[in-house]
Amino acid sequence: MRLTVLTLLTFLAVTRAQAQTEQEINETKDSLYIVEVEDRLEPDKVLHAEPLYIDLIRDLGARKGEKEWNIGMGLTDNNTYDHYTALVEYEWAPVNRLGLEVELPFSFYYPTSRNASAPASQLNSLKLAAQYSFFVSEQLKTSMAVGYIQEFELTQFHRYGKGKLFTGNVYNPFFVAAKRWGNNFHTLLYTGPAIQSHFGGHATHTSWQINSNVHYMIPGTRNFIGVEVNKTAQKGDFDMTLRPQMRVGVAENLLVGIVTGVPISRENERFSSFLRLIYEPGHKKSLHTGRFRPLPV
Repeated sequence: MRLTVLTLLTFLAVTRAQAQTEQEINETKDSLYIVEVEDRLEPDKVLHAEPLYIDLIRDLGARKGEKEWNIGMGLTDNNTYDHYTALVEYEWAPVNRLGLEVELPFSFYYPTSRNASAPASQLNSLKLAAQYSFFVSEQLKTSMAVGYIQEFELTQFHRYGKGKLFTGNVYNPFFVAAKRWGNNFHTLLYTGPAIQSHFGGHATHTSWQINSNVHYMIPGTRNFIGVEVNKTAQKGDFDMTLRPQMRVGVAENLLVGIVTGVPISRENERFSSFLRLIYEPGHKKSLHTGRFRPLPV
């Protein structure tokens, strides 16, 4: 009996020691990676988790030479039709603190029944964007940026050659603030108005985006789980969608983001899903599992 109790106590002590050792190793990895991202190159930069659905133009505190390709695919279930989305975007930093982006977003619609109607499929717009990080503090673990997105709206595919190719503009200035709490918890706020103006008319339509985000980076990796809360307010109407999400590193320069959309106050939209492939050319794997660092420029 004494031998059994002694064996059990020894097993528990060894297990606890192993758990403490693994925790210490993960904490060390997290600290080393943060130092690697923030201090290895100039200027200063704070490590933040970037949302996957409404993503940023470039990392906050972007350094010259950083670049990234994104391919996104999504499906939204509506009452009378299915809405498939796709996007291709390229983002880069020509100088420190400034990020630029070009994006092509597509929409494809399919009725859910013979009697149902659906919008016409189209390349939604040509999107050009810029983002400048005006505040970066390693001590406060905080970054802030302002940016602007210009969308040149395009007509539906079936109307190509039958009228104007460009049908309007969307003007979208925005503000971003992000803070890291400790080594693993991240919060971010993205907000701004989207002002839509169609050619041939003098009226404009304005909606406000308020997107709040909370993420937790898995200890010992750069993978994360979190939730993105997308809110839109316009003329007395308010819509909100919760988007639980996760990001996983699958190769030295390839990340995969998976997003689920749960509408809270939308009249027609139901559940949705979104997949983002993130390719980082010119990057190589860091000491941290599942995340990557830029090569020196």
